[in-house]
Amino acid sequence: VFDRKTGEPPLINGWIPYLGKALIFRKDAYKFLLDQQKKFGDIFTVHIAGRYITFIMDPFQYVYVIRNSKQLEFHEFANKMASKTFDYPALSKGKFPELKENLHRIYQYLQGKPLDIISDHMMKNLQDIFEWKCSQATDWETEKMYKFCCSVMFEASFVTLYGRVPAADGHKVISEIRDKFIKFDASFPYLAANIPIELLGATKKVRKELIHHFLLQNMTKWLGGSKVVQARQDIFEKYELLGDYDKAAHHFAFLWASVGNTIPATFWAMYYLLRHPEALAAVRDEIDHLLQSTGQKRGPTYNIHLTREQLDNLVYLESALNESLRMCSSSMNIRISQEDFVLKLEGNQEVVLRKGDWIALYPQILHMDPEVYEDPKEYKFDRYIEDGKKKTTFYKAGRKLKYFLMPFGSGISMCPGRFLAMNEMKMFLFILLSHFDVELAENKAVRLDNSRMGLGILLPDADIAFRYKLRS
Repeated sequence: VFDRKTGEPPLINGWIPYLGKALIFRKDAYKFLLDQQKKFGDIFTVHIAGRYITFIMDPFQYVYVIRNSKQLEFHEFANKMASKTFDYPALSKGKFPELKENLHRIYQYLQGKPLDIISDHMMKNLQDIFEWKCSQATDWETEKMYKFCCSVMFEASFVTLYGRVPAADGHKVISEIRDKFIKFDASFPYLAANIPIELLGATKKVRKELIHHFLLQNMTKWLGGSKVVQARQDIFEKYELLGDYDKAAHHFAFLWASVGNTIPATFWAMYYLLRHPEALAAVRDEIDHLLQSTGQKRGPTYNIHLTREQLDNLVYLESALNESLRMCSSSMNIRISQEDFVLKLEGNQEVVLRKGDWIALYPQILHMDPEVYEDPKEYKFDRYIEDGKKKTTFYKAGRKLKYFLMPFGSGISMCPGRFLAMNEMKMFLFILLSHFDVELAENKAVRLDNSRMGLGILLPDADIAFRYKLRS
């Protein structure tokens, strides 16, 4: 293992057999990778917990990794991890022919015209939840911000995707599911790191209870679910070898995919806006202007309707949201080499890969690169705006970057729900800022909690109080 072939990148091994550099990597992947880049250049292999992961640090080389989707596979890895984490059988071709492809095709319901339909439902549900939660707030109400985002976004996503729970205490049922979800989600980084669920306290029991909510006899009671979930149900019905519990586990996995990253991303978007009054003012101004120009009234009792075009034209809202995503996203884009092969890169560079080797891009390095983003640790709400329009040209070393913001992965591993997620976060902020005066109620800095490095949006290390009241 230690003898490197010609053309293989330098290997960083660590002195503990098997673990390699796992512990130091887990502690702060970002700092670790920058240190190695200084020592070894833009391409190096790290031994992490029995795996050999080759990191490509130069953003101009990303395109060569993303392009080679034949030799560099992602889905198999993702499917293995998901089936273990969410407790459904692996999507093997023998047992479930074309299940993977069929499920993938359904993502068309999250784009184009169908996206407009589901976004409209989301907007209506968000308004209903805000009204139910906040319409009494004629005076200042104080809440914890993460808890607030979690409660609103979880319920809005749940109702939009799976339908309303018709019981008189529908809100209560959903909040019980949400509380279990939060418990499960706290163990997610450990499950993703392949730690057996038996070692994670009550997680196994909580997961089982969550999956039971999605058994067919429960789901058929819910009203007004989405086409995307209905289409998934129809596909599962075609596979006799998929048990009721397995189908329910798939539905639960889809719920996690829908809210696991959206909730913390919404929190950061709101947190940074409230910390920066000039950002808050600019975004609110843009929102008020849109309502005025479309003749819509603001306030909890009015039904606001936004077309996709109108949402897209809110450039300050989008820029502020993108800026918070730049600062809080930490996803590792992984590909697995399907054969021994030579990856050809720009500038006649070559990387010799062995079958089973991992290749990883770590966009957080790009997001925090001072050459691409001046003062990268500073939140600048208008970073993605130029002359009043969306700014999409960013440079490094005088060259234009094809990829400059990658919170949703890349190429074949790109999040299929990214358009819905962006819409939902924009709509949340739209309703919040058009209906309410909002401000922080305590003066403390919330930091990123690094325990999800490489897995998506980082969570805050603490919650923070904010207050809101109806705008006069």
